[in-house]
Amino acid sequence: MPTLILVRHGRSTANTEGVLAGWTPGVALDERGTAQAAALPDRLAGLPIAEVVTSPLQRCQETIRPLLDTRPGLTVHTDERIGECQYGDWSGRKLAELMDEPLMEVVQAHPSAAAFPGGESMRAMQTRAAEAVREWNARVEREHGADAVYLMCSHGDIIKSLVADALGLHLDLFQRISVEPCSITAIRYTRLRPFLVRLGDTGDFASLVPREEPPAGDAPVGGGAGAP
Repeated sequence: MPTLILVRHGRSTANTEGVLAGWTPGVALDERGTAQAAALPDRLAGLPIAEVVTSPLQRCQETIRPLLDTRPGLTVHTDERIGECQYGDWSGRKLAELMDEPLMEVVQAHPSAAAFPGGESMRAMQTRAAEAVREWNARVEREHGADAVYLMCSHGDIIKSLVADALGLHLDLFQRISVEPCSITAIRYTRLRPFLVRLGDTGDFASLVPREEPPAGDAPVGGGAGAP
């Protein structure tokens, strides 16, 4: 079965403003995110990518545009199932403000029980994304062969949930996974099991440098802004 390259979108204006974007329209890459996207073609230069599948949201579309510009023959598909979690009434709100919501504790400690008001549950988010991957695996293998490589550009919580699915981790453990903006995660699928071969690879170790203010112990909902 194929190898899936998961790319989280580059850093967005919502990331830098500390806002939970969700499906809010008009959320674009910021200056750093644009630079991250511009570097993506060189990072992926050695990979024979057969297909590209992307979330419909602007920040993902902008992230893969430089890659598509360098590979004009590459087919791109939009799939809403790998779009961001539907955060409902939480969308567009400041993350600092959401930390006081009782639901946030559930999101952090028991995400399989978390459902966003006016939105979807985290279980539903993982299910739709995993179903999309399985369908694309079959399609890519059928059209390009069992050794094909294809790419999906998606969002932090979606990618974390797909990694948990590949590792056989309960969704309640997915907050232990971290994927920074424009990081690359690779999962090689086989008949018996998936293999996680890269996780959150940015090629940059800046995020490991100790900060003056240590990062919070809770996982950043939506994926966080990455290295300062």
